[in-house]
Amino acid sequence: MKAAWFEKFGNAEDVLNYGDFETPRPDEGEVLVRLQASGINPSDTKKRAGSSPALLKAGPVIPHSDGAGIIETVGPGVPDSRVGEHVWVYNAQFGRQHGTAAEYVALDSSQAVWMPEKTGFDVGACMGIPAMTSHRCVTADGPVDGQTILVTGGAGRVGYYAIQWAKQLRATVIATASSDEGREDCLTAGADLVTGHPGEETTAAIKDYTKGLGVDRVVEGEFGGNLNHILKVLKTNGTIATYSSMAKPTPEIPFYQMMFMDITVRYVLVYVMPDSAKQQAAKDISDYLEQEKLQHRVAHTIPLSNIAHGHKLIEDAGFPGCVVLNID
Repeated sequence: MKAAWFEKFGNAEDVLNYGDFETPRPDEGEVLVRLQASGINPSDTKKRAGSSPALLKAGPVIPHSDGAGIIETVGPGVPDSRVGEHVWVYNAQFGRQHGTAAEYVALDSSQAVWMPEKTGFDVGACMGIPAMTSHRCVTADGPVDGQTILVTGGAGRVGYYAIQWAKQLRATVIATASSDEGREDCLTAGADLVTGHPGEETTAAIKDYTKGLGVDRVVEGEFGGNLNHILKVLKTNGTIATYSSMAKPTPEIPFYQMMFMDITVRYVLVYVMPDSAKQQAAKDISDYLEQEKLQHRVAHTIPLSNIAHGHKLIEDAGFPGCVVLNID
């Protein structure tokens, strides 16, 4: 099969290879997926750069956790009826060497999730990290019906889906964005109010919109950088669900302020979510794809052979939507 891989850590253009690789075979409980698309996420580029030093001890790594394709064959214990099924794939390169930047991937049957044939493979390749992370952030702490949720960075890959989950589940959504394009994306996703990124003006706007009550929950994409601001608008007993803190990876925690508010801080990482949460997210995502309840943004679609360019796009950022490799 054709695949992309790396055997050392470093810059994308220096370490990513493209060529022939041994085609995998499905083991007990696994399926073999003929991939059509592979999604690139920041965690993929960080692994390639060396964030997990032990990763290469077991050999070359075919990167990427997310993808979509068609089940071509199944291993022992998996019904033959799954052959031919269109699926989206998640966690493909978690705890193992071979992910979705290839023509084929063999992985546990539960990680190849049915999707309707009307859903594009490029969209399917965006479901793993962006859609599952946002689902967990919105749903992990009980029903949101009637609550007010603040989604910071609402135009980002995770934030965009978080707005949609929250609105579909009948919450009022306030989102933050830094540009006119980002504001429009948040409104298109369903946000009831869009403000600038957390700061004094945003605090005032949120307090005014909520009549001084504040928000019940926050879906936070920059925990360290935004913490002091969001605490000003979070209700007592509120919840912060956070999935990133790039600007301040070691944030200072105002312990007593947070304790006196009796708030919950939930850290979300799709790789290690409880199995029950993964299964619920997978079911809801496929159901919503079938009912066409979700909007999607694929910003760049590029060939697998040009994977280094895709990694560079993710690292440079500055655009809305996902980056997908076209494998077919």
